[in-house]
Amino acid sequence: MQKRRATYACALILLTLLALTQVSHSAASKLTIVPRAKLCITEGAIEESPNDALLVAVPKMRAYLNAFTSQLVDAHFTFLGSTGNEARLGSGELRRQFGLKLRAQDACNLVYAMWRIEPESKLVVSVKSNPGQHTSAECGNRGYRNIKPRHSTPVPVFRSGDTHDLRAEINADEMKVFADNRLVWEGSLGAEASLDGPVGIRSDNAHLQIQLRVGPPVEAKQGQSPGCKSGPGESE
Repeated sequence: MQKRRATYACALILLTLLALTQVSHSAASKLTIVPRAKLCITEGAIEESPNDALLVAVPKMRAYLNAFTSQLVDAHFTFLGSTGNEARLGSGELRRQFGLKLRAQDACNLVYAMWRIEPESKLVVSVKSNPGQHTSAECGNRGYRNIKPRHSTPVPVFRSGDTHDLRAEINADEMKVFADNRLVWEGSLGAEASLDGPVGIRSDNAHLQIQLRVGPPVEAKQGQSPGCKSGPGESE
């Protein structure tokens, strides 16, 4: 009887993993490549190489898609090491990381899925919420809250030259994050993440080559644009 139960449990786990893989592949099939021309770069610089790859070689990069799409964003990227002249975060911490932005309403209110590379390899989902404030000059690095996942698994440790995939999607207040097509974070974001904005990317002290892909346009906002708001105070 115990052997039969163990076999059943193993089969159930396998079916669950297969279902997650099918969902992952289904989501990926809806994605389209984003060229540099469709990004609003609010801090740093992004260069473009063949096949619409994005090159980042600056200590701090912030950008968002100048269009409204579903909250589904994927980055297939190669980590090329340090950017050299490194910059500290607003908290004073020196961190190397790359991540995705979702519901990026403005510089003070958005959702992050950050893959921290150094000093510790980990996936962190956070909501930055500062109601009534809209520019980084107003909110600075205040309002961050790391979200505790309902389910999570460790992410790989980076080495220079490694290629990985990071994808995040939000449905209502539920969020899922995949690393290399494997579910690594799942949980509820809560009411303060009920924001309205585009998706985007962010990096700190990471030299990267990225192919960015996003989900389909939001039909209710066809023809509309978030508008490119760059310059001092607009960085997220």
